[in-house]
Amino acid sequence: MAKLIFKDTQQEIELEDGSPLQEACEEAGVPFACTEGCCGTCVIEIEEGMENLSPYTQAEQDFLGEQDFERLACQCKIKQGQVKVRY
Repeated sequence: MAKLIFKDTQQEIELEDGSPLQEACEEAGVPFACTEGCCGTCVIEIEEGMENLSPYTQAEQDFLGEQDFERLACQCKIKQGQVKVRY
């Protein structure tokens, strides 16, 4: 089981390894609009555990460009371990 931690609220959500972040982030209050990686509404900052997320999708690369700490919550999955985010 993987764990997603929201830094601002200290809310922790356990997810199956390989799960998309979208539903958990939406429940935690991250805003969503298009859910296709085009609008950028769901940008989250990764505080810890970037290595535990799936590789950047083409939609993320197109929208975010070169990034070290931002992801689109609608596009990424948690592979395993723990990831701490803020939004």
